[in-house]
Amino acid sequence: MPATIAERRWVVSPAPDNAAVERLSQALRLPAALCRLLVQRGYGDADAARGFLRPAAAHIHPPAGLAGMGDAVARLRKAIDGREIILVHGDYDVDGICATALYVRALRMMGAVALPFVPHRVQDGYDLADAGIRAAAEMGASLILTGDCGIVAHDSVDRARAAGVDVIVTDHHTPGDTLPAAVAVVNPNRADCGYAYKGLAGVGVAYKVCCALAEDIGFPLERLHGFLDLVAIATIADVAPLSGENRALVRWGLKVLQQTPNPGLRALLRVTGLADKGELTSTQVAFQLAPRINAVGRMGEAQRGVKLLLTDDEGEAMQIAQSLEDDNRWRQTVEGDTLKQALAALEIGFDADRDRGVVLSGEGWHPGVIGIVASRMVERLHRPVVMIAMGEDGEGKGSARSTSRFHLYDAMRDCSAHLVRFGGHKVAAGCSIRRENVDAFRDAFNARARALLSDDDLVPEVRIDTEIELHHADLDLVRMLRHAGPFGAGNATPVFAARGVAVVGSPRIVGKGHLKVTLGAFGSRIDAIGFGMAEHAAEPWFGRQLMDVAFKLEENTYNGRTSVQARLVDLRPAG
Repeated sequence: MPATIAERRWVVSPAPDNAAVERLSQALRLPAALCRLLVQRGYGDADAARGFLRPAAAHIHPPAGLAGMGDAVARLRKAIDGREIILVHGDYDVDGICATALYVRALRMMGAVALPFVPHRVQDGYDLADAGIRAAAEMGASLILTGDCGIVAHDSVDRARAAGVDVIVTDHHTPGDTLPAAVAVVNPNRADCGYAYKGLAGVGVAYKVCCALAEDIGFPLERLHGFLDLVAIATIADVAPLSGENRALVRWGLKVLQQTPNPGLRALLRVTGLADKGELTSTQVAFQLAPRINAVGRMGEAQRGVKLLLTDDEGEAMQIAQSLEDDNRWRQTVEGDTLKQALAALEIGFDADRDRGVVLSGEGWHPGVIGIVASRMVERLHRPVVMIAMGEDGEGKGSARSTSRFHLYDAMRDCSAHLVRFGGHKVAAGCSIRRENVDAFRDAFNARARALLSDDDLVPEVRIDTEIELHHADLDLVRMLRHAGPFGAGNATPVFAARGVAVVGSPRIVGKGHLKVTLGAFGSRIDAIGFGMAEHAAEPWFGRQLMDVAFKLEENTYNGRTSVQARLVDLRPAG
């Protein structure tokens, strides 16, 4: 079996130049602890640091810079002027659901007749396909506008055109060698697109399209700012980089979310207990809000998620939000069962030396959870994993996840002779495959991984920003670090390391395998929790000798008392 969490390699970032930290601290009048982080992350220049800490309008690039934008706006304006029905076709994940809701609300505000459609994951499959074309015909739509999908749907675009329906594709996934023959294709990752920022999520592209359309027809841009809550949620959920333009959009979107005008989001905030939390964080979005929206798309009818974000009825919003909560609990149960089955399959057939890439297939697996399970497997194996849910018709739906050192989309492309279709990007991808081709695909995928991944690439790493004394891990530091958020992909939550700390008192196992412990060193103490880290309590060295600990810092409020808490990342015997 693969390495456990205790065998991770620690990579401590080089200490920043003290003089550079001091200069930045004096220039901005900020504490040295925050300035050390800024210098480490490439913001040692005072102007660069100001721009990072307070994203400004300069970070937002003109939407006209996106290739295909002019054609998209012209066709949308024609549809508005002619009162054509526009079918907004999204994907069934958080990004696609939010892009769909944003398009429909914004287009309707600008005078369009816009109707939403999101495919059913199990019944319709993913991407623009026959189900979307049928829906357009049934609704009488003469234009399909995609959000977060369509970039590799060449055949479907051709079929829509043959049926007399124009298509505008807006997406952010990796394009193939050619673009679909749509009226317009807007995607910052087009080879011929000179847009200044390539990291937009699908919802970000949708927002830019709406801004360009608003400018063209003279609609007030400020009226679109209320949709930044949807942009923030989907950008975080899609693990898009929180740098550059995304950072500004998410920073502002989180502020909108605190007082969101969207009844569906207000209901979701109440259901998750976040309505009265005040300032919302990217972590709360990623682990509390987004999973509820994601669950409805994974487990059944994603259209309910769209309906939640489109309703203006408070009672209906609360009813749908409660149903999403039920979906999420069901998703967690199914996910746990599938993970157990996948781990059992590993016990039988996995060879750590041979299998640099892992392909697992199962009859009866729910296609809605295999992507999450693939992520869990990558955490354990630290190598690319493809999970395939086989259907009764002999075709399987696959979800793949990877580490940063293996490009999934390129690997899928190189193995595409064994696939019906595929799409995605560097660390996440999807595919369809016939049962009879699974073994050949497994061999080809593994060969690709063996050719590209060295032994060193398979060792899990814990990246540590800085080492600190335990007594410096206080609430003041936590509150200073907020200025460097929101944290996520491309701007990771800072990880600290403290050396030679002891376990104070008795550790506790809580919830489903979580470790709660008090750490102490030189008279200082801090409460800590390690999610899924209960196994460490059984280690022979745990609690019996000093430890080195890697952790993130957070506030914890209980019974009206706020204190600092360490969220454990790794533990090991003191070096």
